[in-house]
Amino acid sequence: MSQITLRRLRQNAHIRALTREVRPHPEQFIQPLFVVEGLPGRETIPGLTGVYRDTPDSLLRQIESDLKAGCSKFLLFGVPMGRALKDIDWSFTAGQVAAIRKRFGADVWLSVDVCLCSSTPHGHCGVLNPEGDHLDNAASVKELAAAASAYAAAGADCVAPSDMMDGRIGAIREALAAAGLHRTLLMSYAAKFHSNFYGPFRVAADSAPKAGSAAAGLSNRASYQIDPARAGDALLCVERDVAEGADILMVKPGMPYLDLLADLSRQFAQPWAVYEVSGEYAGIELLAEQGLANRIGAHVEAWTAFVRAGASMIISYGARDAREWLAS
Repeated sequence: MSQITLRRLRQNAHIRALTREVRPHPEQFIQPLFVVEGLPGRETIPGLTGVYRDTPDSLLRQIESDLKAGCSKFLLFGVPMGRALKDIDWSFTAGQVAAIRKRFGADVWLSVDVCLCSSTPHGHCGVLNPEGDHLDNAASVKELAAAASAYAAAGADCVAPSDMMDGRIGAIREALAAAGLHRTLLMSYAAKFHSNFYGPFRVAADSAPKAGSAAAGLSNRASYQIDPARAGDALLCVERDVAEGADILMVKPGMPYLDLLADLSRQFAQPWAVYEVSGEYAGIELLAEQGLANRIGAHVEAWTAFVRAGASMIISYGARDAREWLAS
């Protein structure tokens, strides 16, 4: 009986390259951007090397640099200065969308996050009920639909609700249709989990639930984000968002939920995005900083896992480096 030999196909870089089944490509990547109203100058973000809280001016310079690096697809997070709920105003972020579109035209593909967490004094993703212990779903969805319409009218290619309110996909789709914005894509954070990996992002977007705020009964987002131990809930969320008209579906975070990304992407034919969240990305950066991992190799390995599990697009804080890193 002949010996089964598998190592012949691993023996040098040429044959390994020829036999790869999964190949992340720079065109699959989306770079998150943070623009902050009233910021005197751009600020670094702990754990996210090369990622910044930008001013409106530095944001445009950053996008220009990203285009030169081969990165042309973005997910914008606007952080307005005013946080009084009665004065929720989407004009700051909409203004940044318009400025990006005016400066770069069709050279960029621009998606905009739709949520209330950076716009409310309590830091939650919706409107509180009078008692301050629960989010009012209907009131929240109304605000989200208004925001999505404002961003789309300003020139966003895609709106991406991340709030996890019930029915927001259908409401946003109806609002876009009523405004004649039929071409705007709708990317749903369909399977977004109540995760411990969001820390650096919450610094960047000033979006952590606020201690001592009106939300006295809500210390975290467990009442509206998916429990990590409930895969069935993720399935139901995806089924609902597909029925309501989502064009693109997302799993967030990425690495801890590869099993669900693989299962869901086999069941639903829509394009799948995965968000490599700030804690995942910062974890690799910290390992590399301590000399415990090869920085580029670890990032590329994570990206390869996302594509292998079914993602056709990757939202990553390293998107602007993807062309260089994938060629290395």
